[in-house]
Amino acid sequence: MTAEPILSSRGLSKTFTVKKSPVHAVVDLNLDVGRGELVAFLGPNGAGKSTSLRMLTTLLPPTSGTATVVGFDIRKDPAAVRRRIGYIGQGTSGGHSQRVRDEMLTQGAFYGMSRAATVKRTDELLESLDLAGLATRTILKLSGGQKRRLDIALGLIHSPELLFLDEPSTGLDPQSRANLWKHIHELRQTHGTTIFVTTHYLEEADRHAERVLVMDKGRVIADDTAPALKSNLAGDVIGIGVRDQTDEERARTVIDEVARPSLVSPSPAGIELTVDRGELILPALLRALDAAGIPVSSATLRQPTLDDVFLALTGRSLRDAGDAPASDEEESAVAEPAGAPATR
Repeated sequence: MTAEPILSSRGLSKTFTVKKSPVHAVVDLNLDVGRGELVAFLGPNGAGKSTSLRMLTTLLPPTSGTATVVGFDIRKDPAAVRRRIGYIGQGTSGGHSQRVRDEMLTQGAFYGMSRAATVKRTDELLESLDLAGLATRTILKLSGGQKRRLDIALGLIHSPELLFLDEPSTGLDPQSRANLWKHIHELRQTHGTTIFVTTHYLEEADRHAERVLVMDKGRVIADDTAPALKSNLAGDVIGIGVRDQTDEERARTVIDEVARPSLVSPSPAGIELTVDRGELILPALLRALDAAGIPVSSATLRQPTLDDVFLALTGRSLRDAGDAPASDEEESAVAEPAGAPATR
C-alpha cells in the first residue's frame, strides 16, 4: 500500500428532486481509501450506498463535491476512471444467450484489449473463479452463484486497480456467499486489487472487511475497523429474563444501580442492556437481583455486533432498518452492466 489514496472524495453529494421536493440521497461524503484495502460500506436499503458507488464510478453525476478515483477526477475525466476500475452492480450483467467464454472475450474487446491478451486473461479468470468447466455454457443456464462469479470475472477482465462490488452476495444461498467471498480474497491476494464493497449483511462486513463505513440517511456516521466500532460505540449485551411485568420494573431499578448500562431495551426474553466488561457486570447483577428477591428465569451474555453499533448510533436496529424498501431516487438511478467500460 502507498501513502496516496486510490480513492478520495470531499463533500460528494447527490440531491434528487422527487415530486418537486429535494431528496438528499448522499450528503458530504468525505472518504479516503488506501491501495490494497478491503472496505465495506454498510447500511440499510435506501441509505445512499449504491448512489455513492454510482457517483464514484462516474455512472451518476454528483450534485456537488469532488472525487478522485485511481488518480483521475470523476467529473473531468470519467473515461479514464472507467478504464481503470471494475464495477459489479446488483444485476447480472451478461447476455443470457451468450456463452460464458464469448462474453468474456467481448468484454475484453470493449476495453480495447488485444485478442491474445483477452484470451490469456479470460483463461486465468475462468480458472481462478471455478468457471473453466462452464466456458461453453450459456449464461442463462448458470446458477445464481455462478452468475455472480462471472460478473466478477467480467469486472476484472482488464485488470482494474480498484473493484467496486455493489451487494455482490444478495440473493445467494449461504454456501454460494461463502464461496464468493473466498474468491474475492484470493483475487485480492493474487492481483493486489483494492476492494470497495457495499452490503447489508452484517456478518459479511464484520468478517471480511478491514474497514467498515456505516451509512444512514445519506451520511457516513462511522468509519473504523469492525472491532474498534464494536468496542468504542457498542458494548457487551446482557439479556435478563424475569417472571412478569412487576419483576421487570423492579429489575430495571437494580440494573440501573448495579450495571449503569449505556442502553436498556426490551427483548423477547425480557430486558437487554449494553455495558462495558459484561463478563464482570453479569455476576454482580445476578447477585443483586437475587438479593432483591427478583427471580431470574434466564441470563445471557454476548459480544457486540455491528447491528449493536448501528443501534447505538441511530437508536434503531440495522436489521429492522434494512427491511425498508430502497428509496425512489436510488431505484431510479441509472445502472450499468458489471465492469462497464467508458464507451461501447
